[in-house]
Amino acid sequence: MSIFFKSTRTFLPNLLSLSVLAALQTVHAAEPAPDSQLPVIVVTASRAPEAINTVPASISVINKDQIQQSPVNELPNLLRQDASLNIVSSGGYGQQTSIFTRGTESKHTLVLLDGVRINNATSSAAGINFLDTTDIGQIEVLKGPASVQYGSDAVGGVIQLISAKPTKQNLFTTVEGGENGLYKAILGADLVKDDAYLQIRGQKLSTDGSPVTTTAKEDSGYDQKGYSVKGGIDNDQYALSLEARGNQGKSEYVTGSDYDTPASQDFNNRLLNLKGRYTIAPDLNVNLRVSQFVDKLDQNESTDYVHSDQKEADLNIRWGFAPHQNVLFGVTSNKADAKALSTDFLGNQISFDHDARSTGYYLQHQYQDAIFSTQAGVRVEDSRQFGTHTTGQLAGRIQVLPTTSVYANVGTAFRAPNAFELFSTTYTVSNPNLKPEESTSYEIGVNQQIVKGLDANLAVYRTNIDDLITLIYNPATFKSQNQNVAKTKLTGAEAGLKWKLDSGWFASGSYAYVQPIKEGQDGSSDSELLRRPRQTLTASAGLQLAQYGFSAELVSKSQAKEYDDSYPTSGYAIGNLRGYWQALPNVRLFANVENFTDRKYATALANAPFAGFGSLSQYLAPRRQASLGITLNY
Repeated sequence: MSIFFKSTRTFLPNLLSLSVLAALQTVHAAEPAPDSQLPVIVVTASRAPEAINTVPASISVINKDQIQQSPVNELPNLLRQDASLNIVSSGGYGQQTSIFTRGTESKHTLVLLDGVRINNATSSAAGINFLDTTDIGQIEVLKGPASVQYGSDAVGGVIQLISAKPTKQNLFTTVEGGENGLYKAILGADLVKDDAYLQIRGQKLSTDGSPVTTTAKEDSGYDQKGYSVKGGIDNDQYALSLEARGNQGKSEYVTGSDYDTPASQDFNNRLLNLKGRYTIAPDLNVNLRVSQFVDKLDQNESTDYVHSDQKEADLNIRWGFAPHQNVLFGVTSNKADAKALSTDFLGNQISFDHDARSTGYYLQHQYQDAIFSTQAGVRVEDSRQFGTHTTGQLAGRIQVLPTTSVYANVGTAFRAPNAFELFSTTYTVSNPNLKPEESTSYEIGVNQQIVKGLDANLAVYRTNIDDLITLIYNPATFKSQNQNVAKTKLTGAEAGLKWKLDSGWFASGSYAYVQPIKEGQDGSSDSELLRRPRQTLTASAGLQLAQYGFSAELVSKSQAKEYDDSYPTSGYAIGNLRGYWQALPNVRLFANVENFTDRKYATALANAPFAGFGSLSQYLAPRRQASLGITLNY
């Protein structure tokens, strides 16, 4: 990388501080940023637009301003601001990342992109470390079961990325660069005429990275490039849109017994999404989605690969049959093709090619008026692999006082076995008789407006998961097999405060506590689940004006258990700084510092010494990342 980017390690933080001081000197001349009095609209909880304060469940939103403040900020970093999520990365950019929502397993959070399932068919996990957020306008985080709406994997919750639809003509370019050889360039165009629109984006990101483990001897870099194209027409009578996007690149990492051997992999994901709506009558409309998501990961030091190809079609009808009431009936057909090839240390190779098919039928009823909001639903999933499975949900919210609402949510969910669990790999034995994991969740919560501009929320929940798929080791064969043997019970509470003044000052904080317990088997005692810190605290504060703004963020987590009790992952607290300045109507400058104290801390255990052999190795979070950027609108 250029000398400029390498020298910014000391230059950029100082420049950000000077920019904030300069903004403070002109505070008397600034105007507050426009702030709509309308509530935030979300779609994930019921598959239809509704005000967030009427949803009978816990849901949070990462808005467009937060996403666009730093184009180089990857999706895992954005999600860490939600205290209910524990995002565990095996290093920095492009490294394997897991989502633990409310203490559930990393396979228990469904990730959607404009309604398209991103969780792959091979491992049930979503490769959020390879997703780009360039054209994303809103991220919704729904906590709690959602299998009625979306089928498998939505046990702990759903994270949906929603692309922004253009509303005016625009041509822009954004460039951001910083420490560790990091840069990102974006070119975009929005075309709008009457009720038709076209949105085009192209982007490229590259970074030298940093060491991803405590034993790594060199940096692990990351390079990617991608595009997105979305066009359509949207009016009161009908809507039709076609979306195509792709992202590909190379991610470096470390492997070997001591996790110090450099390696790399190529990734390539592509999405096609055709959506349509036709309004038959004011209270009756039909919605259709046909999509495909292809996710490929190929190793460069071997012939190993993991490929997933998911095709899905969803058709539903929403009927407002009475005042304040509607029913939704739909059917979803999913065909997933999972392929993988793995090689053991002796050179032996095992592969599989698995074709999974399922059809889900769902029915949902909603009632909403000024006082009550209810949601009840049922889903019957018919799978070629495990037969028929039924889930249900019953939820309601009541406005007990003008400033106080209370909600309750009870639901069941499931996760179908994935290809890695069903079939043999180099170190496991196949088990075609696996059943879906099942969960039952209970939640109650309250939202309270203390005074104008100051809101509080509190929620408590319990989730019981049965038939949890667990690896059981057989010393006779030196291999393991996945079996439905484990049970977990997750008990937790979440609390939050949000404060915002008309003058632009704001502050927020959230706290989450979870007790993640795996029930003992065959007389053994209960144990704590791995990589779930019991306590998480997040906070942010700053000033948001039309001309400029700045903010500080805090993320803090307690200690988490690891697979070796002698080496738990220590708790940590890190801070981020952000600032922007609208220098001209068509020129916006911004600056960001992630981990501004340059704290070195571990995110997870990579390798533990055993009987005097091997080295202790822990995955490391990225070091400080300061960056400057500019957006030019034409």
